[in-house]
Amino acid sequence: MYMIEYVMVTMFMISLLTFCRMHKHLLMTLLSMEMLTLMIFLLFFIFLTNYGCGGYFMLVYLTFAVCEGCLGLAILVSLIRCCGNDMIMPLSVLSW
Repeated sequence: MYMIEYVMVTMFMISLLTFCRMHKHLLMTLLSMEMLTLMIFLLFFIFLTNYGCGGYFMLVYLTFAVCEGCLGLAILVSLIRCCGNDMIMPLSVLSW
């Protein structure tokens, strides 16, 4: 059981590093955020099943994760329609 937790923590750290380093393309940023969300979900699931609780919390967490994914896809589609690509570097925060 501990080996699975170490692998998940390692995957979490890798996705966090990818999120911090890949800030040129919006799609890579969104994919790394989804990986972070998935790893947090799996770690919470293992933690809460060890204590015998957390069924409703997992449903609420998955609902918020799906909403976050939908919002990210909507931003990606609007960016591609507006600019033609998903590059964030040429955009200014003030132009949004």
